[in-house]
Amino acid sequence: MRPIPQFASMLLAAMVGGLVVACMRDEVPLADPIAAPARAALPIGGGLPAAVDGQPLPSLAPMLEQVTPAVVNIYTTQRIRVRATHPLADDPFFRRFFGMPNIPQERVAQSLGSGVIVDAERGYVLTNHHVIEGAESVSVTLADGRTLEAEFIGSDPDTDVAVIRIPAEDLSAIPLVDSNALRVGDFVVAVGNPFGLGQTVTSGIVSALGRSGLRGLGYQNFIQTDASINPGNSGGALVNLRGELVGVNTAIFNPGGSREGNIGIGFAIPSSLASEVMNQLISTGTVQRGTLGIQTRRITPEIAQALNLGSRRGALVTEVRDGTPAAESGLRAGDVIVSANGQRVDEPAALHNIEGLLPVGREVVLEVLRDGRTLSLSPILQPRLTLLEGARLDPRLAGATFVELDERYRQQGLSGVRVSAIEPNSRAARNGLREDDLVVQLNRRNVADLEGLRRALDDAPPQMILGLVRGRGAIRGELAMR
Repeated sequence: MRPIPQFASMLLAAMVGGLVVACMRDEVPLADPIAAPARAALPIGGGLPAAVDGQPLPSLAPMLEQVTPAVVNIYTTQRIRVRATHPLADDPFFRRFFGMPNIPQERVAQSLGSGVIVDAERGYVLTNHHVIEGAESVSVTLADGRTLEAEFIGSDPDTDVAVIRIPAEDLSAIPLVDSNALRVGDFVVAVGNPFGLGQTVTSGIVSALGRSGLRGLGYQNFIQTDASINPGNSGGALVNLRGELVGVNTAIFNPGGSREGNIGIGFAIPSSLASEVMNQLISTGTVQRGTLGIQTRRITPEIAQALNLGSRRGALVTEVRDGTPAAESGLRAGDVIVSANGQRVDEPAALHNIEGLLPVGREVVLEVLRDGRTLSLSPILQPRLTLLEGARLDPRLAGATFVELDERYRQQGLSGVRVSAIEPNSRAARNGLREDDLVVQLNRRNVADLEGLRRALDDAPPQMILGLVRGRGAIRGELAMR
């Protein structure tokens, strides 16, 4: 891990300029006391003096005294089933025959992360979804040493935001501010619990804004910073020099893997996005996203030539569903969307990312190419379908619950709908459908999302063959539903 410059040194150089040079010039070798100038000698010892020539040195300490009590350490535990050492070891008859104890093959996994108290009165703590994902218990250690059991409020894997609550008094909170006011070059400070060492402060600048296109991280609009962020910092605070929360630390980039540590490329969820998601989680426990009601595809060289496009930039509209915001705004199949709310759309993934980050009811100003002309259309996002009960789709699916695939998996190139639950002894269960199966085809036609599955079953096909992806090995197969 390569150290980054300490913020005090950088700020000192920026603010007091020639004073640093003057301090260096006034240093006197101890072996030559006679050469000392006739002025008060600078104090000798580790660290810089509190003032030089009557001017106080800049320090982040006063701000951090207000911030650090609101940053907490989060510890989670979960039970993980361990694969048996023998292929028949999970069989009850085999275990009884060979006198093996009937003890579940499990181990307890522990993980750590950070969080930020954002509401001192109600005890709400903002953190990352991946910090508490799958946890059976979550404990929070405050800066003053108190350790408390936390209550799960809600989480959103697609933006990696989670909210928990702690029952404590005398809490400190960090105020959230509008992260849209950030500029590249602004100084920021990261506070968290890297590698379980305990509360740690690092510093840097905003390196970039609006970062996206990182695989496996869901909807993305990240703040990039060179403030050192390491494993365990996830969920911690990114604050400005006023001690206000501008981001929630969430990821680092390192070609060698996250355990290799920080190389000066870290990412934080903007506070404006985190605040919006948090409010939905507190009020409803879930996050409702909007949709335009279209299908798009990437522009190939052949498509660009056929449509007489000057470049391959944009998302080609291949379908506009009836009664959707896109249809009502006048969008048509064959249109090419090149920007949304002023943001460039280079490919369908960029449009999908913008669509997923905007709240329901928000107007989206689309710049569209049609027949050599540029149009501006303004659909208003309507709620996206997120859950379907199998019995409402088809009797053969009774007992199954289907949900949209997490965006982080779509970023890895997957598509389809996930089976989130199966009722025991239901028709779906008897047909062989399992929890966490990924339905990717229906009667050998691709299924992209819940809306696609619902539309494919509108005509109640007499035969139903589901194409599935199952298990960690991503085994593909087909299942006939009767």
